[in-house]
Amino acid sequence: MVRWLIWPLEALLMMRGLLFPWVPIFLGVGISLWFGLQQEPGLKGYGAAVVALGPALWFWRRGPDLAQPLAVIALCVAVGFLAAGARAHWVASPMLDRPFYGPVQGRIIEVDRSGSDALRITLDQVVLGDRPAETTPRLVRISLRGDTPVPDPGQVVLVTARLAAPEGPTEPGGFDFRRMAFFDGLGAVGYTRSPMVLWQEPGPGVQVINRLRMYMSRGIMAALPGDAGAFASGAMTGDRSGISKDTVAALRDSNLAHLLAISGMNMAFLTGFVFVLVRYGLALVPPLALRVNTKKLAAVVAFGVALFYLLLSGANVATERAFLMVTVMLGAVLFDRRALTMRSVALSGVVLLLWQPESLTEPGFQLSFAATVALIAAFGGLDRRVMQERLPRWIIPAFTLVLSSVVAGIATAPFAAAHFNRFTDYGLVANLLTVPMMSLLMGAGAVAALLAPIGLAGPALWVMGLAARWILFIAHWVAGLHGAVTPIVAPGPWVMPLIVAAGAWLVLMRGRARAGAVLPLALGMGLWAVSERPALLISSDGGLAGLMGPQGRALSVAKGAGFTAGNWLENDGDLAAQDAAALRPGFAGPKSARVFTLPALSGRMSGLELNGQAQGKGLRGVALTGKEPDLAAACAQADLVIVSAYVDGGVPSACRVIDRKILRQTGALAIWPDGTAWQIIPAARSARIWMGQNPAPDLPPLIPRREILSQDIQ
Repeated sequence: MVRWLIWPLEALLMMRGLLFPWVPIFLGVGISLWFGLQQEPGLKGYGAAVVALGPALWFWRRGPDLAQPLAVIALCVAVGFLAAGARAHWVASPMLDRPFYGPVQGRIIEVDRSGSDALRITLDQVVLGDRPAETTPRLVRISLRGDTPVPDPGQVVLVTARLAAPEGPTEPGGFDFRRMAFFDGLGAVGYTRSPMVLWQEPGPGVQVINRLRMYMSRGIMAALPGDAGAFASGAMTGDRSGISKDTVAALRDSNLAHLLAISGMNMAFLTGFVFVLVRYGLALVPPLALRVNTKKLAAVVAFGVALFYLLLSGANVATERAFLMVTVMLGAVLFDRRALTMRSVALSGVVLLLWQPESLTEPGFQLSFAATVALIAAFGGLDRRVMQERLPRWIIPAFTLVLSSVVAGIATAPFAAAHFNRFTDYGLVANLLTVPMMSLLMGAGAVAALLAPIGLAGPALWVMGLAARWILFIAHWVAGLHGAVTPIVAPGPWVMPLIVAAGAWLVLMRGRARAGAVLPLALGMGLWAVSERPALLISSDGGLAGLMGPQGRALSVAKGAGFTAGNWLENDGDLAAQDAAALRPGFAGPKSARVFTLPALSGRMSGLELNGQAQGKGLRGVALTGKEPDLAAACAQADLVIVSAYVDGGVPSACRVIDRKILRQTGALAIWPDGTAWQIIPAARSARIWMGQNPAPDLPPLIPRREILSQDIQ
């Protein structure tokens, strides 16, 4: 037994010198532990992590050899835990504690589009009516209604808007927009139906980078009208305000949305083009080429371009990761080291996780690192045996393109499926047909930027437009193919950690030990295959309910709460639109009083089989909407009454009432079968710093009281 415990430690010691790539992984474990807590750690939790650093450091430097790997693991976990807590308290800023309607003044720092294709602005230096400055959110995001001209960053504007704090998860365990907004400093979101008034033009030196981005974006779109110009602008500057909703959907369904992410591919194309241009351009000047190391000078120039591109594009997580990778790679060129290694990826991961620990939870981080690690591992294994010895030179570019697309596609597929609940069946074909044109677009964009000051950017812009139109043609063609998208059900909580562990083990271990990746991978995929979804979901305002049935989830309303409805259906692995889901069997009655039935818990309680249906105690519910719901009548016929309003006065004891007051404390609700009752799980189960409130109270289970006949269940 002892031997089996010691053997893994001995295997790790034999890999000494190759273990640094494990550091960001265990930093991530510590960060995940912090995010997974239901309560804030407090002084005791952080104190325990600090205390653990001492013994871990001692065993790492002075302990027995076999204990050193364990000490490093403990050290990384503790540091990751502390980094996440420090970051959360550092970025903490006010969030709205109640809805607000009134005048909003602020300076525009970002312009983009919402999921509903509405123009959207983000404001800082916010003034909300007469609200005190100390309780005013640092950033506010407002969707503009109507055909509003695109404003300029730096402008101070005044608008009458409806604002509220960012919403939490649309269901327990779902994507937490409130948490993401907290780390972004976003304290309120909303919309306006009134015109926006320009209060003050940008002053000198205000929002220079953002204004430059909009200036370049408008220049590109003026030269290349339509979706092609908007796409080229988005790829070059990060400004996506001109891209239509249909184009975004086509890029997503063809697995080409990453081309707009300003990630590793964009950064690599641009800096690689500049590096080659500078190096070989200097080589054409013999007196200079003989006296200067053109390779290192090209690396310095490429670094400057990468830094400028990082600032211009808005510095999202994917761009920061790509910039760190490029910085490490160019630094290796300057110091005569190998540029692309697993250590360089690990170093960029360590820097990013310590700087922004919350990025670990974001799809951009996961997709970027999964693709980069897999590509380096794959090409590292093939470098000598295949690419240098067995393949002719003329076929290497095509081989590289195909292999990189296949490897990156396989590596990112689980993360894309987990976050976006879809698998793009023809994504490989789309990438093979567009990646070369994307490199052409980025190169032409760099040339256009160089020639624009002297008025000679026209030919380069024409090439950009040609490449952009080809990419969009492929995107729409692939997205329109039958079966282009396969829906995927949302995974359970342990699925992705097991898949990540399997991937890390496969890439970082050596020899036969790699076979150990099979177990966590098989377990993770098996758990994903049997993932279950809640029988009933209730939105955080009570205005929408979703009942799982044989045809998929039926929705109580065909319009309204579109974001929530879309998330529920996507997590179910369902491609149906909200209006189609509202036509499914499950809800009956008028719009103001939608009646539904949760069937008897067959197999877990006594009952008879009638006409193939379980006969027992089922649960009847009613979803009430409107300003004056008839609560008494609803309770007379139902066990559960959902009310999208605040219930004043007494609540009938004959039924369970869930109103806006309860939902304000619990957030969205999920109802699951459990024995002879239905468990109610709230989304706001944790009392974390971004919630700004106590955890949701425990709700007693629902126990059916009425006998449900077989025709009711049907």
